[in-house]
Amino acid sequence: MTDVQDQAPVAGAPPVPETTAAVMSFRDAPLYDGPVVPLAEFSAASNTAAVRLNPGNDARALLPHLAGLRLIEVAFPKYRDGRGYSSARILRESGYTGELRAAGEVLLDQMVFLRRAGFDSFAPARPLDRAAVDAALSRFPFVYQKAADDRAPIWALRHG
Repeated sequence: MTDVQDQAPVAGAPPVPETTAAVMSFRDAPLYDGPVVPLAEFSAASNTAAVRLNPGNDARALLPHLAGLRLIEVAFPKYRDGRGYSSARILRESGYTGELRAAGEVLLDQMVFLRRAGFDSFAPARPLDRAAVDAALSRFPFVYQKAADDRAPIWALRHG
């Protein structure tokens, strides 16, 4: 079976840009705009303030260094790769409060789940309409499970 998502674009279609669109933020603090190094190049002895986690990387490797990091960028090379959600949850549950950015194939349909997992900034491969993102995030006022976003589940609201 051929994976349609990995095929070359249809003839005549505009090329997909190789650079990411502008970063979309849900943080009150300014965004980090310095260099980001891959986890393989990260050294605790360096003055690196930003690290990129690729899908095969274990986020737990960063746990001893969370206090010194301003940005952890989690790569989503394909929209169907969900390992970044687990990385976000591990980092947020471990107390990381810095910028957590999802970069790459970030789709509008995933925004609610990405925000609930703890992502607070986004660098999508293709631009997202901010009004559409805001509408998606406000569509459902109640949630059913606890998550990194600290929204109270409906059962907790109902039963205190």
